[in-house]
Amino acid sequence: MSLKPEEVLPVPEETSRLAHIVCPKGALCLWIGDALKEVFQDALFTALFPRRGQPAEAPWRLALVTVLQFVEGLTDRQAADAVRTRIDWKYALRLPLEDQGFDFSVLCEFRTRLIAGGGEHLLFEALLEYAKGQGWLKARGRQRTDSTHVLAAIETLSRLECVAETLRHALNVLAVVVPDWLQAQVPPEWYERYATRWQDYRLPAGRTEREELAAMIGRDGRTLLHLVETAGDDPWLPALPALQVLRRVWIQQFYADQETARWREAKDLPPSSLLICTPYDPDARYSQKRTTIWTGYKVHLTESCDDDTPHVITDVQTTPATLSDFAMTTPIQAALAQREVLPKEHLLDMGYVSAEQLVNSQSQYEVDLVGPVASDPSWQAQSHMGFGTADFSIDWQERHARCPQGGKTRPMAALARSAWSRGDPYQVCFSRLLLLSGSPPLYPCGLAPQNLTDTNRAALYRTPGGTSASAASSIQGAVCEARRGGRNGVPRGTSFRTAPEPLCRGNENTPPACHDRCGAECGASVCLG
Repeated sequence: MSLKPEEVLPVPEETSRLAHIVCPKGALCLWIGDALKEVFQDALFTALFPRRGQPAEAPWRLALVTVLQFVEGLTDRQAADAVRTRIDWKYALRLPLEDQGFDFSVLCEFRTRLIAGGGEHLLFEALLEYAKGQGWLKARGRQRTDSTHVLAAIETLSRLECVAETLRHALNVLAVVVPDWLQAQVPPEWYERYATRWQDYRLPAGRTEREELAAMIGRDGRTLLHLVETAGDDPWLPALPALQVLRRVWIQQFYADQETARWREAKDLPPSSLLICTPYDPDARYSQKRTTIWTGYKVHLTESCDDDTPHVITDVQTTPATLSDFAMTTPIQAALAQREVLPKEHLLDMGYVSAEQLVNSQSQYEVDLVGPVASDPSWQAQSHMGFGTADFSIDWQERHARCPQGGKTRPMAALARSAWSRGDPYQVCFSRLLLLSGSPPLYPCGLAPQNLTDTNRAALYRTPGGTSASAASSIQGAVCEARRGGRNGVPRGTSFRTAPEPLCRGNENTPPACHDRCGAECGASVCLG
């Protein structure tokens, strides 16, 4: 396919006349065709196509069809039918009424070309520039960020199903790339054993039987890995992605015994951030956020929220499902700075905000983070039976901490696991018992540097109110809009990914992690015992 960029022509007269008769009050497609005609241009996609070859379908049209397809939750076939039959789509695409459109497979080819060429951001960047030029996006205005879950287009597998499907997937890939080698190497019984999909309801119910079946699959997998590694004529086989996934899954699910393949106990499995849930999407991860449990990814949406302008999405970040929101505050602001769309005020929820983020955001980007910070997690503060770190006044000049009862610690440089010496007033102070005693063991409390501590304390008692609170909460509208295309975040028409064709007998195929209890381990500048 080759591309010769052409100027976007006006809407054909007959298409325009009939569209305004059918939609007298207007429609989304009509507005897009009129307001965004400067954004959808062939020139954006020139680098993705060669200079010679069969002429390609206008990429600006395919890009617009892809957008409309997502908005309405259509499959590729349904979207191609809409191009042929719907007047409002013909208006937006500037097509004559008699145009027959294109084959639905063109849409998949276009998306593949976008991803392969790293061009998935091109239209988004062009739209942001156009929004700034039209005054829809204020410089140094107000923006908000929130995240939601993204379901992987996969079938949920049990552990036993996962290892069996991983081995079957590797065999299917080898059956495609080296069919003769595979037919000569694998045992005949594997064709029957791994020819069809493994489904849990057909597997043994007893624990002993399931462990024996897992051990058999484990031995088969190790045999295949050994055969691949010793394939002298095809040394590139171990580098196949399916074989790499097979190796990772076997490391995660089986003990590293030399002679046998013993099934790992649940307590010895890696954390969910590393555990592969399916061979067909090895980056999908199992995660839980409050009451929501899913396997897939997480998407962070940032949008403008000024009162007098449209709300425009300014950044989209897709991350593994297990990555905390806290880790994304700085990357999101860095992406906004690169696009020159940084806000003056950035509204976030508690998962994104900490004292360090509050300080860095202001010092690096001159952006005010507005959002609640996590409260003191110590048992004293949570049980309201003692004093937390926020109850102490800190004298940074004299390097002392003073409790609400007036007791003063030794200089911070001398503080260790026991913060009071024999001469300290806390030796006989009842408040010291409230601070130190109780069923939880005695641990020191980490204290951050002065600028972070003061900022954190100020944020603890600052509650966003009025317009800020309303704007911060209304980011859920953008999140719901992104998920409106289907159930539980999966657009309508999205087919769950399944296994490839079976192998046949022939030659086919936390804010951050909880603060360490000891200041010496976590690197805090001072510890209060």
